[in-house]
Amino acid sequence: MPSPTAPFSLEAHKITVTNLVRNATPSRLVEDALQYEGSMGTMLADSGALVVSSGKKTGRSPKDKRIVEHPDSVSDVWWGNINIKLPLHTFEINRERAIDYLNICDRLYVMDGYAGWDPACRLRVRIIASRAYHALFMHNMLIRPTEEELATYGEPDYVIYNAGHFSANRHTEGMTSKTSVDICFETREVVILGTEYAGEMKKGIFSIMNFLMPLQGILSMHCSANMGEDGDTALFFGLSGTGKTTLSADPRRRLIGDDEHCWSDRGIFNIEGGCYAKCINLSAEKEPQIHAAIHFGTVLENVACDLASRRVDYADAHITENTRAAYPIEYIDNAVVPCLGGHPDNIIFLTCDAFGVLPPVSRLTSEQAMYHFISGYTAKVAGTEDGVTEPSATFSACFGEAFMVLHPNRYAELLAEKMARHGSKVWLVNTGWTGGGVGVGRRIALPHTRAIIDAILDGQLEGVAMRTDPVFGLAIPANVPGVPDQILTPRDAWKDPAAYDERAAKLAELFRTNFANYANGVSDAVKKAGPTG
Repeated sequence: MPSPTAPFSLEAHKITVTNLVRNATPSRLVEDALQYEGSMGTMLADSGALVVSSGKKTGRSPKDKRIVEHPDSVSDVWWGNINIKLPLHTFEINRERAIDYLNICDRLYVMDGYAGWDPACRLRVRIIASRAYHALFMHNMLIRPTEEELATYGEPDYVIYNAGHFSANRHTEGMTSKTSVDICFETREVVILGTEYAGEMKKGIFSIMNFLMPLQGILSMHCSANMGEDGDTALFFGLSGTGKTTLSADPRRRLIGDDEHCWSDRGIFNIEGGCYAKCINLSAEKEPQIHAAIHFGTVLENVACDLASRRVDYADAHITENTRAAYPIEYIDNAVVPCLGGHPDNIIFLTCDAFGVLPPVSRLTSEQAMYHFISGYTAKVAGTEDGVTEPSATFSACFGEAFMVLHPNRYAELLAEKMARHGSKVWLVNTGWTGGGVGVGRRIALPHTRAIIDAILDGQLEGVAMRTDPVFGLAIPANVPGVPDQILTPRDAWKDPAAYDERAAKLAELFRTNFANYANGVSDAVKKAGPTG
C-alpha cells in the first residue's frame, strides 16, 4: 500500500482537511483506532482483533433509508416503504451537513477500493470517514487495490460521506429522525448521518449494485457462494440469521463470498473483498473457519469483551444479538481469490421458518423456484435491525427486499432466465424450527442442516424417492444421509398433527396474501406454484 502521507486532496468533494489517511494498512488503522477512539469502547481483543462499538445504533436503520427522486431514475426505482423518496434539495442539505462535519475533524480516513471482482463490472468506491474503525471495516469489505491500481485510480464512480457521528436535522423536508442514509444515483453519492453502524456503508454499496447491474442484464443477489473441488458452484440465498454465512463456509469447499454476488454471462462474481459474519454464540467447533478468521486486522463489532483478560464472550448479547466480525476474504483459508466462479449447479434458498411448517429440504420446480424467490419467506432474526428483539415471521422478496432498488419481478425474471439457460437445480432448505413453532418446537440442528447441504452438493439426492407435501406441493426426499427420517416430513415431527394442519393452513394463507403484492406481471404457472392446501 502507498504511504498514507502521499500527496492527496479531497478538494473535489469540497473537503479542506489536509490530515488525510488514505488506504492505510490495518496496522496504522488499528493504532489510530486505539489512540483516538478508546473512549468509544475500542480495544484490542486477546485474538488481536479490533473490538469496536457502533454506539446507539447496533443494526441497520431501514426506515431511514432514502433515495433521491430524480427524473433520470424515477421510472426504474421501486418506490414505497423500502425505497423512500427524498427531494434532491434535501439530499443537498444533508450532503452539505455531512461535509461541514467532516471539515471540522482533525483527520479523515479515505478508503478507495472496488466493488465487484469482475474487472468488466467493478465500481470504484471512495469512503470518506472520521473514524479509523470505519476505514478498517471498509478496507476489509471492499476489494483492495494494488499499489499500481491505486496510483492510477482516478476519480471514484461513487463516494460515501460517512458523517455518522453527526445527526441529521429531523425537521428537514423528508426526514423523520436524526438518522438518514441517502443515495443519489445521479450525483453518485451516499450520505450517512446519525448512525455509526458500519453495515450502512456495506449495504449502501449493495443497493447501488442492485440498481446498476440488472439494467445491464446482470443479476445482483443477496447470497453467498462457494465452489467444490471440481469447480461446481453453489449459491445460498437467505437473510441474516438463516445460516447463509455459516453454511457457505464449508471446509470441504472453497468460499467465493459470504453475502453479495452478481451473475453475469461469464458466471458468478463476488461484490465484496471480505466477509461480515454474525458471531453471536460463535465457537471453533460449530464454525471453525469463521472463528479462525478472527485475528489481527479483523473488526469485531459490538461484542462483549472483558476489560482485564480481553477475551470476547461470543454468547453475551447484552449489547446486541447482532454482533459481527468483518475480515478480508483471504482470512478464510480456502477462499477463491479472485472471487469468481462458474454458473451455479445448485441454488439453495435458505429459510428460517418460525412456524415449523416447511420441510428441512425440498426440491423445487422452476415455477416453484420463482414463487419462493419472489416470496422470500424467512424469519427476521433478533438484532439485525433496530427495534427487533424476537424472531418473527416475515416475507422479504428476493431474500433481500430491504436492498432491492428495482421491483422484485425484475430480479426474478433475470433469475428465471439464467436458471433456464444454465440448468441450475433449486432447493428450499429450512434452517428454522421442527416439531412446532417458536416456543414449542426446536431449531433444526446445525449438523442435520450441514448433512442436507452436503447431500445436495454431492448429488446424493438425485434419484431419491420423493413425497409431495399436500399443502405446499413441495417434493420432499424420503431420506437424507445423516438426517433422521422423522424430521424430513414436518407433520410427522409434530406431537399434535391437527395442530400442524392448522399452522400449515395459516402459513399457506400468509403466502397467498403476500404474493398478491407481486403477482402483477407474473405468469399463471408461477402463481399456481404456491401453496394449494
